[in-house]
Amino acid sequence: MSRYPQVCDAATAAQRAFSSFPGLHMTPREWLHITTLMAGPAEAITREQMSAMVSAARARLREVPPVPVFIEKVLYHAEAISLGVQPAQALVPLLDAVRSATRTIIGPGEASDSSPSSWIPHVTVAYSTAEQPTGPMISALGTAVPRREVTIDAVTLVVQWGPERRWDWEPVGTACCAATTGK
Repeated sequence: MSRYPQVCDAATAAQRAFSSFPGLHMTPREWLHITTLMAGPAEAITREQMSAMVSAARARLREVPPVPVFIEKVLYHAEAISLGVQPAQALVPLLDAVRSATRTIIGPGEASDSSPSSWIPHVTVAYSTAEQPTGPMISALGTAVPRREVTIDAVTLVVQWGPERRWDWEPVGTACCAATTGK
């Protein structure tokens, strides 16, 4: 998300609002992300397949223009607090390109198969580590942050080694959208 500083700033502001609450694990700034697709267990995908997925995604995303979206809505869930990315439907071409690239390389059975209509793009700012009432958190931040507009112009394949909250992540490669392929 470092290429999207306005998103990082919104997430940081939300995290500040929650800093006094126990039972929350804040997403480190360098690992703020929108999960597009879970390809499968890292151990089940070879380095060659990872490189091939990035190459296939690059080829497909060359046909997809960058996508203007905004974050504003705060999403409260028992497992996490996130900032919603809207309009979700605008990001479906990126999801489709990534899904197609992944399935081409590792097959249709591995990649998680949530339909675009059930996919809720979001940036998780904090994960719940304890059960607690949401009322005080909603009072601290509200249900919206100041609107931040951003243009999503790339997707990065990241390998997650071990549990998510350990943040042992490894970027493998980035695929850029049509107008940004030269960046």
